[in-house]
Amino acid sequence: MDKIKILVVDDEARMRKLVSDFLVREGYSVIEAADGNEALDRFYENNDLSLLILDVMMPGPDGFEVCREVRSQSKVPIIMLTAKGDERDELQGFDLGVDEYISKPFSPKILVARVNALLRRSNVLDAEEKLEAGGIVLDKKSHTVEIDGKSVELSFKEFELLAYFMENQSVALSREKILNNVWNYDYFGDARTIDTHVKKLRSKIGEKGDYIKTIWGMGYKFEA
Repeated sequence: MDKIKILVVDDEARMRKLVSDFLVREGYSVIEAADGNEALDRFYENNDLSLLILDVMMPGPDGFEVCREVRSQSKVPIIMLTAKGDERDELQGFDLGVDEYISKPFSPKILVARVNALLRRSNVLDAEEKLEAGGIVLDKKSHTVEIDGKSVELSFKEFELLAYFMENQSVALSREKILNNVWNYDYFGDARTIDTHVKKLRSKIGEKGDYIKTIWGMGYKFEA
């Protein structure tokens, strides 16, 4: 099997090398880019990328602009690196389709652990089988969803959220538990992120959205 390919984008050469060295040691193939324009060039040159690690603050197109263009073309998972602790930046990133946020400075070992977890959840690593419930068929290996035989387009995070709900049918799930499992880290903002994704997911799956029950003051429960 070919090595999993990751694009690392940061205008600091030392940071790129640090991240790349740890990823290569883990067995990944790494492509580097020093700014937003180079990042987009590398993205279009490599249609087999499995993950992007993207700095927010860069010359030329910044991380948000790069993310916006990448998301218009691909659902490839994106981890955003930021020196900022501004919740608004994180919410903007999530709205654009960022899957993980990691604040600088960070431990390279923690970054590698997040990369491994995100690739597992996106089924690049350890792909699992189909999930079926109430006319919904979710195939983790092919990353597709069908409802009553018709294909439905979901974002990467909406797909993960639906998979987590289907894996935990009839279980009351708090927002904290959903965030820690679907986003894979402690999120210290408010509940808007999870509620926004649930709203979008319900809309996209139509009448099956009724399967996602709101538990007021706590979270959600999926019942087909």
